[in-house]
Formats: sequence, structure tokens, C-alpha cells
Amino acid sequence: MFKNDCCAGPVRHALLLMSAILAAAALFVATPALAAQAAPPKAESTAAAAPQAVAPADTDEQRIQDLVTANHIIADQGVVDGFGHISVRSIKNPSHFFLSKSKAPALITREDIMEFDENSEPVDAHGRKPYLERFIHGEIYRLRPDVQSVVHSHSPAVIPFGVTTVPLRPIMHMAGFLAQTTPVFEIRNVAGDDNGILIENRLLGAALARSLGDSSVVLMRGHGSAVVGPSIKDAVFRAVYTQVNAQIEAEALKLGPPVFLNSMEAAKVDAANRSNVTRDWDLWAERVSTNAAGGAKK
Repeated sequence: MFKNDCCAGPVRHALLLMSAILAAAALFVATPALAAQAAPPKAESTAAAAPQAVAPADTDEQRIQDLVTANHIIADQGVVDGFGHISVRSIKNPSHFFLSKSKAPALITREDIMEFDENSEPVDAHGRKPYLERFIHGEIYRLRPDVQSVVHSHSPAVIPFGVTTVPLRPIMHMAGFLAQTTPVFEIRNVAGDDNGILIENRLLGAALARSLGDSSVVLMRGHGSAVVGPSIKDAVFRAVYTQVNAQIEAEALKLGPPVFLNSMEAAKVDAANRSNVTRDWDLWAERVSTNAAGGAKK
């Protein structure tokens, strides 16, 4: 083509140079795509890959399931024996609450749980006999809208502080929920000397609720105690550690005058414990579940 042409050399050189430039440009454009294909895929972050625990919805059915577990826990922890009971407020109808039929807490199942109205009467008993002292629960719920669960027990370690002049006070960090002096309900002030000790009607239940006031625990002279909480897990935690605190205080008193938590210390440790209340609950729930599974295999 360029034979005998004086311009053939320069033109050929220009064409070769242009071809080289175009080839380099094409390689430049292709390199990122090729690099992306060759690069190993980025690992997903641990946070994204790890499964996230989902808290169960706060429904009446979930509360009932927790109520069954709570009965087994307070029996396993020695807070109750064949007597005593725990309830939980209905989230659907806050003036109602759930409580088992009259039965030993360790043996309670889902079918035993009954719904009670604002007067502590069964919504539908289905032939089941309710606890006589259900008024403890109903009247506390009526007076204390912040309370979501109530435990009534006859803990032997606690009773001495309701029949002596020695007050039950927070002596250990797990019992910061206790008042500086735990109130004591004296049934004689309401029912007179001729009484049956038990909270068997709304009048006595209301008087007990007033004695509780804004405290977490009220002692019942010659009877036991009522413990309340902003959740069923808090109520169980408090019932267990009310008993433990009473045991420790009684032992300390044998050695000399105890040093109790002051109100500031009590408030701070109570807040810390509340943020970790599920730690004990999970441990205790696993324990009763394992015990139940072991019993079923026998």
C-alpha cells in the first residue's frame, strides 16, 4: 500500500502508535472488572452473620407459660412447699390476673392456670378450686398498677422478722429491693383478736396491700410474706433473695450488730440486679426443666 510513497514510514508509525494507545485504554477499562472477579468475596461481619436472639412477645400466653415455670422455680428454691402461690397480671386486661388452682406449686401445669377478675373471682373455674388467699394478689394489683407479679410464701427464714421487734433490712447486695425497714402486716388491726390469720376476703387483702405501700415486700405476722415485682422474673428473684437475706441477717445477728446497706447503696445494687435478672431466671428455669426431664425418664 505504501510502496514508493514518501509518507509511508511516518503514517505507518502513527498508525502503530494509535493502536498501542487504544490497546492500553482497553486494558485500563477492563482491569477493575477483572480485579473484582479475581478478588475473594468479602467475609460477612460477625454481627451480621451471628443469629440474633429474639425476646418472646409479652402476651398473656407467654406470661402464663412463665407462671408455670415460676411456680416450679420457687418450689425448687425452697421459697414454698405444698403451700404458697405466685400470680401474674394479664397484659390484655390489666384488672385481671392469672393464678393456679389450689395445688402444690411444684406440680402445677398449664391446665391448672385460671384467670381471675378485679374482685379475685374466677372468670371460668371449670370445676377447679381456687386458692383461698387469692385476695392477696387481687388487692395488691388493684392498689399497685406498677406490680405485674405477686408471690405469697411461708418461708421459715422470713417469719421470725414478722413476729419480733427485729426489722428485716437489706444486708446483702442481692436484696437492695428491700425497704430500710420492711413493713409488717398485723391482721389483728383489721380483723380483731379472733381471726383466722389467712387473707380470706377482699377487706383483708386491701389492708395487706395498704401495709405493703410502695415497698417490694410486706411481712405477715405469724404467717409469711407477700413479694411483688414489675415482672414475674423480678418477683421470683425478690422472693428467693428475701429468704436468703433473712437467713444471712439472722446469722449476722448472732455475731453482733450488723452493718446494713444504706438507701443509696440499696438503690444502686437494685438497679444493677434488675438489669441482670434473667441470669438467675435462666439458671433456675434450666434447673427445673432438667429435673422435670429426669423425672419423666424414670
